[in-house]
Amino acid sequence: MNVTSNTTRIIEYFVGILATALIGAGILLYSLQEPDRIVQAQQLQLETDLDEAMTMYAENCSVCHGLAGEGIGSTPGLNTDALRQTDFISLEKIISRGLYDTAMPAWAIEDGGPLNEYQISSLVTLVQSGDWQATQDRVVNLGLAPLVPFTTEPEPEVLAALESIEGGDQLAQGIILYAQECVACHGADGAGSSLAPALKDTNVQSQASEILERTILSGVPGTLMAGWDNQLMGEEVDALVYLIKNWDQVPDGAIPAPEMPVPVTEESLALGASLYTSSCASCHGPEGQGTPRAPALNVKGFLTETVDAAIQQIVTLGVPGTAMPSWGDRMTDAEIQAVVGFIRAWEPNAPEVAEPARGGGPWWQSDGSQKPGGSKGGPRWKKNEAGQINNGTTFLSGGEVQTQPVLEEIAIDQQQVVYGSQTNGGHTPQANMGWQAQGLDHGSAGSGPPWTNASAQVGSEQEINWQGIALGVSILSISFVLIAVSMKRLLRLPVK
Repeated sequence: MNVTSNTTRIIEYFVGILATALIGAGILLYSLQEPDRIVQAQQLQLETDLDEAMTMYAENCSVCHGLAGEGIGSTPGLNTDALRQTDFISLEKIISRGLYDTAMPAWAIEDGGPLNEYQISSLVTLVQSGDWQATQDRVVNLGLAPLVPFTTEPEPEVLAALESIEGGDQLAQGIILYAQECVACHGADGAGSSLAPALKDTNVQSQASEILERTILSGVPGTLMAGWDNQLMGEEVDALVYLIKNWDQVPDGAIPAPEMPVPVTEESLALGASLYTSSCASCHGPEGQGTPRAPALNVKGFLTETVDAAIQQIVTLGVPGTAMPSWGDRMTDAEIQAVVGFIRAWEPNAPEVAEPARGGGPWWQSDGSQKPGGSKGGPRWKKNEAGQINNGTTFLSGGEVQTQPVLEEIAIDQQQVVYGSQTNGGHTPQANMGWQAQGLDHGSAGSGPPWTNASAQVGSEQEINWQGIALGVSILSISFVLIAVSMKRLLRLPVK
């Protein structure tokens, strides 16, 4: 009986010792892995917040702050070192409550805005740690790129002619300033735009100079017209007021409408290629070379002489009296811009003279003829669908492969997407596009954007976790004490 009892007790002690050792090892392993798990969880949450914030920026902020946070007109840019170093609470207050006497409204629900506390904190994270190049791509892919001309160049002949008239120097200075700072909203020749009213207007010109000066310096509350008191010097404001009052002396075309290239991404190019193939290739040819029904698009003459805004208008409204229909009621603005961007991508390799595609009858009757959509003749079961885009390659009948300049031949350097220029303080949108262009020290070279680099965001968690080590050592010590006590009691048991 005693032997059986002692054997049972020995087994129980060994089981207890083993369980204690396993528990201690498990807790130690957990304590060692917990810092990495916390870092990974924070990283995942940061990526989620930034992804949502980029969409919110595209929908709510890009119209004023620009495609990649570069700022438009007097609206300040967000992609600056100063804002990246601003503390979280200050940025949160600005977004939540707005800025008095500026065009920045309150965005918090408590102050009448549409965003909750979590959404505002996500936008703050975007300002402090976001990848502005990725943000630009998101804005473009959502079709929300603000197609606003930033600056233009006044005609030199007009400036030279103004020197001969009274007040011509001040008038010329006003024209140069307007072309640099005001054309983005008030349009070419002061004719106005969808963002701001015309300045070349008798009602505006009839206002007193003091009122115009006050409007320029202080802005107009509740509109996009911000105050320029911190941007312009006194003589510059006087020159702009003089221009507004004497605009009748300036010939038409002195401040021409600037080009507004459509920004593109890989996704928008792929969408444009697909839409062109399904909707345009049957008339303009699979490579834009033209057909007897419609002119060539992939030709130097057309692409160099026609700006993106004109192509977009042609696609949207059509050409009356021709076979070119209006696509504005069948495509969204984003889809039309994608088609324009795809057509523009032909320009670097466009031929001087187009060779129109010629068909010899319906594709199902004549071998080698042109099938609507772009591919040549032959039974459909022997070839891919006409115009199918596979990494920029169209597969034609007979196994022939024809490469189109879609994604691979068109090198899209996202740092050099042409989107106008802004000379406000020597700043250009391309000079301020995210962590890559800035060369910021967000981790080791080639480690990717800061929001994918844990060491750039979590800081203190990357240091040695002394609390975890102390906890592990304590647990191990207790485990060893328990094991030693158990072994001592086992040795005291009588052996029979």
